Amino acid sequence: MFLGSFVSFMAMNMHMITRGWLVLRLADDSPLALALVMMSFALPMTFMSAIGGVLADRIPRKHMVMASQGATALMTVVLATLDLTGIITFWQVLVIGVVNGSLVAFNMPSRQAIISDIVPEGSLMNAISLSNSAMNATRILGPAVAGVLIIFIGTAGVFYLIAGTYVVSVLSMAMVRAGGTPAASSRGGLGRDIREGFAYARSSPMLLGLIIMAFVPVLFGFSYYALLPAWAREALDVGPDGLGVLMMIMGIGALAGTLILASMRNLKRKGIFLLSSCVGWGVALAVFSQSTSYATAALLLLFIGLVSSIFMSLNMTLMQTNTKPEMRGRIMSIGMMTFGAMPLSAVPFGALAERIGTPDALFLSGILLAVFTVIFAFAYPSFRKIP
Repeated sequence: MFLGSFVSFMAMNMHMITRGWLVLRLADDSPLALALVMMSFALPMTFMSAIGGVLADRIPRKHMVMASQGATALMTVVLATLDLTGIITFWQVLVIGVVNGSLVAFNMPSRQAIISDIVPEGSLMNAISLSNSAMNATRILGPAVAGVLIIFIGTAGVFYLIAGTYVVSVLSMAMVRAGGTPAASSRGGLGRDIREGFAYARSSPMLLGLIIMAFVPVLFGFSYYALLPAWAREALDVGPDGLGVLMMIMGIGALAGTLILASMRNLKRKGIFLLSSCVGWGVALAVFSQSTSYATAALLLLFIGLVSSIFMSLNMTLMQTNTKPEMRGRIMSIGMMTFGAMPLSAVPFGALAERIGTPDALFLSGILLAVFTVIFAFAYPSFRKIP
């Protein structure tokens, strides 16, 4: 499972920087174009994750992961071929982004929920954090490798390499023995199972609070994912190799955060810990946005990676540990649906970046993340008491 996650996320992180560099080439360095491509990838999660969550509870999770990864490999080959032949257009990148985003919506609920099929509940926080460390390790390697390879084999060559990496992920998941049987016995309609998932989430104040807190960073914290290539050129005038190193440093912080969380056996006051990490994320993003030194930007990205990874791993852990096993696929899908709201952040902040500059747009994003987290903390006092 760890190997499959590592290889899958390696491909995903290489894809992110390669796609971003391709879009900058196609759209004359437009930050809005970067945001639109992120929207094409993220928005399908809003509509498809609920279906992916139901399927994660009704059919073998292992098979869902393998099928979605195989289809993603095929779409990446299509993108690489269009790029290699020189007929690639911005609109084709958008369409392929929609398809890939839909496949992620089928993949991730099963990939996350299958962890609870492998380890006992008492070790779930450590297992989820360890699994996320695979993702964060690839945030160190993936962008740096892709940034260098773009120089030598071009974006098309890197896309072909990414497709092969997804195939290795499929083969790795084939070795996992868990997740081979459905978690739930319901054979009602998809619509009924989707409604049951939402009703279950609404019935639990803790789950509802966790979903809201997953939504806040998506609105205000992840704008830098879409805008980092534009910010790097605008603020520091760096190329793909320099951007890859910055993303690698952010990945080092994220890896450290998940390993720290994975090593904790008896973390107390999880609610306060979760809220504090989100406030720290927002403040660091605001300060980072105004950086004019490469070294300062690298240090701040290291911290952003650390606190954001702690927040996301802990939020995901609390969702799973407070959910019945037969509902975990659907609850994970609701968590994934919040990522579909990322365009609500990326597109407006991308448009704002074209008017006031990418640094100021990211500054506003970070401030809003910190402010809304503090507002939530005072409006939802019981959340601060999560043990």
